[in-house]
Amino acid sequence: MSSSHEIVEKNVGLMMVLIVIAISFGGLVEIVPLFFQKETTQPVTGMKPLTALQLEGRDIYIREGCHVCHTQMIRPLRAETERYGHYSVAGESVWEHPFLWGSKRTGPDIARVGGRYSDDWHRVHLQNPRDVVPESNMPGYPWLATTPLTGEYTSKKMQVLATLGVPYTEEDIRKAPFEVQGKTEQDALIAYLQQLGTIIKSRR
Repeated sequence: MSSSHEIVEKNVGLMMVLIVIAISFGGLVEIVPLFFQKETTQPVTGMKPLTALQLEGRDIYIREGCHVCHTQMIRPLRAETERYGHYSVAGESVWEHPFLWGSKRTGPDIARVGGRYSDDWHRVHLQNPRDVVPESNMPGYPWLATTPLTGEYTSKKMQVLATLGVPYTEEDIRKAPFEVQGKTEQDALIAYLQQLGTIIKSRR
């Protein structure tokens, strides 16, 4: 055994430092190139930023913890693509702040749920899930149907997202409060759900 190996193997602190360096270098080699690949940094063809109503729906989705039980990341495995549809691609999430991929499925993945059910189905499902899925353990969200949107912060949300690279125009930001007026939180959440995964599905 060489003396250098002896020094490393007998010095736990030094070995830990070298292990961290090796793992860090390996991680950088794997991760850094992704920042320069078009597939991971550019939106998929035809993708548009969320409308004001969809954006409010996404915030309600986060607020109610829906992402805790429903992932939005279909892995490229046959069992998943046959059940949920086309696997998720990075270009679908470049404008996601924060992303909602998730890591646990209590309920099904909803990355491709857009257009799969009617608006009326979603209304019933949100009111009482067991009316349409008897075996569901999802809680109901009846208050969403009676809670109106004010639009008070919609423009500010868009302004913040625009600074992060989401291509909202000044016109989008100006019109945002008026586009959500008269709508309920349920309307917003359904609008968000109905657009999920539709770009990839329309390209197939």
